[in-house]
Amino acid sequence: MFSTAEFKQGLAAGMPIGIGYVPVAFTFGFMAVSGGLPVWAAVLISFTNLTSAGQFAGTNLIVAGAGSVEVALTTFVINLRYILMSLALSQKIDAAASLKERLIWSFGITDETFVVASVGNKTLTSSYMFGLIALPILGWNAGTLLGGCISQVLPEALQNAMGIGLYAMFVALIVPAARDSARVLLIILIAVAVNCLLMYIPAFSFISSGFRVILATIAASAVGAFLYPEESGEGGETS
Repeated sequence: MFSTAEFKQGLAAGMPIGIGYVPVAFTFGFMAVSGGLPVWAAVLISFTNLTSAGQFAGTNLIVAGAGSVEVALTTFVINLRYILMSLALSQKIDAAASLKERLIWSFGITDETFVVASVGNKTLTSSYMFGLIALPILGWNAGTLLGGCISQVLPEALQNAMGIGLYAMFVALIVPAARDSARVLLIILIAVAVNCLLMYIPAFSFISSGFRVILATIAASAVGAFLYPEESGEGGETS
């Protein structure tokens, strides 16, 4: 049964996320349209994905002319973490939630909504989850639309200059994590090294840019899992 009170609690919890998504989505919309995609396509990508890093990577490949298989595989690899997040949250779902309801609000599971939903011992009802994801979805799509529309009215020279923003955003994402963790830094360097090897060694010249990203991601993740396995059990430490 729908609960207005729990829905409002979800809205309150999701409001900061929705507001925070607007500038990031603005950047996505701006970059996508500046790269040649129509505004409606950029908004459609945001409306059907809601994946941030996956969208940026996939759209970058689309703009570069990559094939659909490369785009699909790249976004799939990047977004694999959502499977683990959903599995974790499944332990807290209200038993009264129907499969249809779970499928609907699972679309709104992102890094940020997962953190909010996972803290505490609160049982996750459909009313609360619908409220939690509503504003993040709205903020993400509104930001994309705004960025795409503004991109169309700016001079072409300024649009081209703003292209550096995508790379700056990725740097801003990885630098803090790499600075705080030597393990993260090592995994990032491995991914960069693998990508460079595939790019500059002539024997691998047949591998496209999209598949280079996929292979570098898989290789770095595998090395990280091997070097830093998660230890469980009493007295164990989580790596």
